[in-house]
Amino acid sequence: MRRIVRRLLDIRLPKSRSAFLWGPRKVGKTYWIREYFKQPKVKIIDLLQSDVFAEFASQPHLLRERWNGEFTVIDEVQKLPPLLDEVHWLIENKHAQFLLTGSSARKLRRGHANLLGGRAWRYEMGPLSFQEVQGFDIEEIMVRGLLPPHFLSEDPLMDLRSYVADYLKDEIAIEAAEQNLPAFADFLRVAALTNGELINFSNLGREVGVSPKVARSYFEILEDTLLGARLKPWTKAKNRRMIQTEKFYYFDVGLANYLAKRTPKLGSFEFGKSFEHFILMELLNYGKYRNPELEITFWRTSTSLEVDFILNNMEVAIEVKGKSRVTSTDLKTISLLNEEHRPKKALVVSLEREIRRVSRSITICPYKVFLEELWAGDLL
Repeated sequence: MRRIVRRLLDIRLPKSRSAFLWGPRKVGKTYWIREYFKQPKVKIIDLLQSDVFAEFASQPHLLRERWNGEFTVIDEVQKLPPLLDEVHWLIENKHAQFLLTGSSARKLRRGHANLLGGRAWRYEMGPLSFQEVQGFDIEEIMVRGLLPPHFLSEDPLMDLRSYVADYLKDEIAIEAAEQNLPAFADFLRVAALTNGELINFSNLGREVGVSPKVARSYFEILEDTLLGARLKPWTKAKNRRMIQTEKFYYFDVGLANYLAKRTPKLGSFEFGKSFEHFILMELLNYGKYRNPELEITFWRTSTSLEVDFILNNMEVAIEVKGKSRVTSTDLKTISLLNEEHRPKKALVVSLEREIRRVSRSITICPYKVFLEELWAGDLL
């Protein structure tokens, strides 16, 4: 039975310190707020409630006038940027504490809203992780993804369809309104088809009928709205020419596969790419919740030799193989990287059932064991 057992996000603010909590729609911010802040002295202002929004939209000063010393949470703060001036005043003059949540700071930045000038810490919430759920089926996850309502849904494809139609092609597309909405909608699909591959703005722009500059701006929209992230290449090799181009990944594997119209099956090439994407999602969540300084890159040479993930400048090298039997052929690239750069750990994360040490420095690791070590803090 699928269920959410806990969320790993933990926000403990010192006295008089405030914070922003960012995360895409449907990752569970509002539910987490109501579960985490059950104390009677916490006030929650939900701007998704139309009457609450209308009241504060017409009279932002009500926030200041009604404040009574309580810790205050403002949910979806990007919907009402003028409130941030009142928040700023209360922080400066009353030492008030706030948690301000939102799905994107893009609208605030574009409107030159008050982002509190470093007076608030920054947190992020991502999709569900392996450690937060029960009833985990790896093949099923590639289709339904790890957004809480999709993970729990009896009809995840219908939920994904609604998410794309109501959110991506409506609200997010507004960010591209001054450009070309049909092209942006097509861009979402093409970006999913090239998910996890090197970004080529010229080819992608040609595919959707826009210039490379516009294609670049579309990626920036997805990043600013937290719907995707670029992964930088590791470029510190001294004796080998390395690629300089970044990759792009959507924030959720189920969303990427839905947009690309893929249903990955175990043993397929598509499953292997999706499995790699899933492992990256876990690494990104670990960075958000446990290790904000975690650096994730990938290793790729000009001759297309590639290892999927490098953590903290060769502290850990990770090759991901979505297969139940890793062969010597699968080890060639990570073996080469290991010889040249000597990472502290070299791992092949796979669907094998037991750990195998194929050399003194390379270990084949079942993905569940890998994730347990990651979240226990034993990997780094």
